[in-house]
Amino acid sequence: MPLTLEEREQFLLEPHIGSLAVSADGGRGPRQVPIWYKYEPGGQLWITTKSTSRKARLIERAGRFSLLVERLSPTIRYVSVEGPAVGEPGNEDYLREMASRYVRPERLDAYLAYLKEEGQQTVFRLKVEHWTSADLGPA
Repeated sequence: MPLTLEEREQFLLEPHIGSLAVSADGGRGPRQVPIWYKYEPGGQLWITTKSTSRKARLIERAGRFSLLVERLSPTIRYVSVEGPAVGEPGNEDYLREMASRYVRPERLDAYLAYLKEEGQQTVFRLKVEHWTSADLGPA
């Protein structure tokens, strides 16, 4: 059964792991990777990634991506979003906000130090144009 807008937004506010897909090059299928995300009610979603990653280059080239978020319990539920994306340099505030959704507080500073060593991060903001969602009931 499809989800209402309110149900979709509530689901995306929860800290699930997403699966990002972006058009690839060289005749290959889409690049698809697990990723953390942050949803802002009203249709804005953002991710962070290393600026020099293949994923970042592909998003820049395509100008859009899709993200599938799912769970198995207490019911099988998913929300998929797709739309245009714009990149901007990431900063410590963005990285802290994202990491605090997924990393235990006692590990947060160490994780942020690791990201700093990894190099510049890019924040990609996706404006949701298309939604697909369902709750399929108990597994």
